[in-house]
Amino acid sequence: MPEAVWGLVGLVVGVAIGFLFDRLRRGAAFQGRDEIIKQAEQEAENLKRSHELATKEELLKRREDLEKELTGSREELRKQEKRLDKREATLDDQQQDFLKKDRMLETTQAKLADRGKALDAREKELDRVLQEEQDQLYKIGGLNKEEATGMLLERLDRQLKNETGGLILEHRKQLKEECERESREAVLMAVQRYAAAHTSESTVSTVGIPSDEMKGRIIGREGRNIRAFEKATGVDVIVDDTPGVVIVSAFDTVRREIAKLSLEKLVQDGRIHPTRIEEVVIETEKEMGEHIRRLGQEAAQEAGIPSLHEKVLDLMGRLNFRVSYSQNVRRHSIEVSYLTGLIAEQLGLDGAMARRCGFLHDIGKAADHEMEGGHPAVGAELLKRYGEGAEVVHAAAGHHDDIRVEFPYTVLVAAADAISAARPGARRETLEKYVRRLEELEALACGFPGVDQSYAIQAGREVRVIVDSKQINDREAAKLCRDLAKAIEETLTYPGEVKVTVLRETRTVHMAR
Repeated sequence: MPEAVWGLVGLVVGVAIGFLFDRLRRGAAFQGRDEIIKQAEQEAENLKRSHELATKEELLKRREDLEKELTGSREELRKQEKRLDKREATLDDQQQDFLKKDRMLETTQAKLADRGKALDAREKELDRVLQEEQDQLYKIGGLNKEEATGMLLERLDRQLKNETGGLILEHRKQLKEECERESREAVLMAVQRYAAAHTSESTVSTVGIPSDEMKGRIIGREGRNIRAFEKATGVDVIVDDTPGVVIVSAFDTVRREIAKLSLEKLVQDGRIHPTRIEEVVIETEKEMGEHIRRLGQEAAQEAGIPSLHEKVLDLMGRLNFRVSYSQNVRRHSIEVSYLTGLIAEQLGLDGAMARRCGFLHDIGKAADHEMEGGHPAVGAELLKRYGEGAEVVHAAAGHHDDIRVEFPYTVLVAAADAISAARPGARRETLEKYVRRLEELEALACGFPGVDQSYAIQAGREVRVIVDSKQINDREAAKLCRDLAKAIEETLTYPGEVKVTVLRETRTVHMAR
């Protein structure tokens, strides 16, 4: 019992203590709440005051900005007002000037009208006086109006013709001088831009042999080997006492080259008999054909000439074995191609066509021993046969001034051909021999009766003869030309052709004193 009471008492005391502690905690919480609320109210009041101050400052600042903008606008309006006032004053002054000018113009027009009336009156009076004077002149001269007008027009026509002729001659002279100057500049520019090798080539027709015993093997028993070789190659083989050398002679340079190469192969091989000779010659001819085609292709490629016929390439390759005064004709053709193209481009012409004309101009030299005529005519015929254009054909036919020029490329090719032949180192001929050949031509021409002067030109390719018109008439001049050409053929030795031109001139001179 006492334990239960004590337990109950303890429970009551615990409840009382818990209630007391709860009251104390609540009082402290309420007190903290009041402080927090009071503090929040204080902060809210402070924030409110700060916001009000910031708002007032912003309003003041905006007010100041608006006042400044308003002041600027007012100042700009004042300036515009001043400019408008000034422009208005200027317009008033201009209006006054226009009014003055208008009044002056009206006054001037009135004066001009009065002066025009006076001039019309004077003109009528002048016409009347001139008519009276003309009538008097007609009466004095015994001519009517139509006859006098005709005489006057005829005299004016003669004067105008004389003046026009003088002007034409003067302009023609100026044009000729200008053309000569520009042509010299074009040629000089082309020569400076193209750099050619200053060397000349010469073909040889000798074959070296290791010993004199090889000469006997070349000749063979009773000469059968050398006869078989000459028959197979079409050349002459000269075996003389010259040590270590056998000479191959032929007019056809390609045949001579084939024979030379074949003989070198036979000497190298050592087996020399008719059967072996035929085999080697056939093999060499085949190799030479391929070599010639390759030379033609290389030359066309170097000169930049496309789309050439195979036969044309073969002919250009054959020119590698043709020389003119020790100048290789194939290299000469390439050089002329370059020079012609450069000159044509300087003059605004087709450079590709000019190079083609220059490249093919001497192609006739590859076949002039097989066809009749000089190499210009032979070349023109071959080019026409293989489908080349009229410009190329004409350039080949006329690059030595043999025909009337129809295309400008012909003249350019002739100029480039002369440059290539005349440049230092191009052709190798002794000066004495060259001068002697020209002197022989001129002396032969001067030996004919009636010849006043003779000139060998174009490196001896042409001789021009001037005859006395009092001693020789036109028919006799034609006969002299033919006789001189025949005499040159019979007495002189020269390469290619020599053109003979006979000039007969009649002059009439009167002196005006």
